[in-house]
Amino acid sequence: MATQEVDIAVIGGGPAGLMAAEACLGAGLSVHLFEAKGSVGRKFLLAGKGGLNLTHSEDGERFLTRFGATRPMVEPWLREFDAAALREWARELGVETVVGSSGRVFPKDFKAAPLLRSWLRRLRAEGLQVHVHHRWRGWVDGALVFESPDGEPRVTARRSILALGGGSWPVLGSDGAWVPLLESAGAQVTPLRASNVGYTVEWSDLFRQRFAGEPIKPVALRVPGGAWRQGELLVADYGLEGSLVYAQGQALAGAADESGVDVELDLIPGGDSRRTREALRAPRNGRSLSEVLRRRLGLAGVRAALLRECLDQASLADPATLAARIHQLPLRLGLPRPMAEAISTAGGVAAESLSTECALQARPDVFCAGEMLDWDAPTGGYLLTACMASGRAAGIAARRSLGQDDGAA
Repeated sequence: MATQEVDIAVIGGGPAGLMAAEACLGAGLSVHLFEAKGSVGRKFLLAGKGGLNLTHSEDGERFLTRFGATRPMVEPWLREFDAAALREWARELGVETVVGSSGRVFPKDFKAAPLLRSWLRRLRAEGLQVHVHHRWRGWVDGALVFESPDGEPRVTARRSILALGGGSWPVLGSDGAWVPLLESAGAQVTPLRASNVGYTVEWSDLFRQRFAGEPIKPVALRVPGGAWRQGELLVADYGLEGSLVYAQGQALAGAADESGVDVELDLIPGGDSRRTREALRAPRNGRSLSEVLRRRLGLAGVRAALLRECLDQASLADPATLAARIHQLPLRLGLPRPMAEAISTAGGVAAESLSTECALQARPDVFCAGEMLDWDAPTGGYLLTACMASGRAAGIAARRSLGQDDGAA
């Protein structure tokens, strides 16, 4: 089979890969995108099932804090392509955005498919060649080798951009199969681990049967010694999941031991602890504890049930202890769920293996982008924004390395 020659090969058809391809197009460069599955943007479409959360409306500095210890890798991308730039990019594709009550930003129709269709039309009009059912298998004699229905085509690319995702959602193509390929090429890869994932909790049968699927809100969570974060949790049959767990993902991973991690819940976030004590110390006048919690403190349903799930009878009977535990309820989280169930993964190609332009030091003609790099972020629009910003940065760097600089920045 003849070897195809291209200027730029982008491997991976997710948001990072598509954005990298977009940044490379123009000036006569031949840009080809190779995707293992039968269509591009599958994870993008899945993310849009409940309403595509494109980005977040927080100011730039607060936005950057969401990346925790991995901020140094991500910040240069977001300085060049931030949340405002992403909203403008969508507008240019004919998709207006709106800010939800939580500050998250969505397409006005909350759908992913129209945005993806418009994007692909523009990319193809600008010359992008898309090859589906092409799974990358590494290099042979300097050429990229793919597995496809027609055999094992080879591609010689002046520059390659890898946007292969992490290890979550293997059914959609992000299976981490690239790790040994890059390690054999001399790259340092931090082991992939589940991020934005639920944790097991040993619920009682009664609690699980009654409340699995129920949201817990309002509520705040912290890892002892860390900061409180308010948000929403969801009781799962296996334990806990939801945006608040994901927002504390880095802290949870850092504090966990081999069997899990201890956390605290505030069931009345922002509430006055003194008022809570007074409400519980006041005479009940024949009311049950459940009625007192509901009438005086607004605690009912799953939040009230958590007190009975986590505390013994002596703590429930003592007003001072109960008041303290309402604002600092100890809960033991077990192990995180398997990586295949995670929304995203942490770990990936280490910063030490990359140039400032996200090129592999061991192979300067190969650039990396997206979730396969060693950074992490919670859900809420942060993941998608950074993936797209990294793809854009890698595409611009690859194009410029070929002497094609049209002033893009």
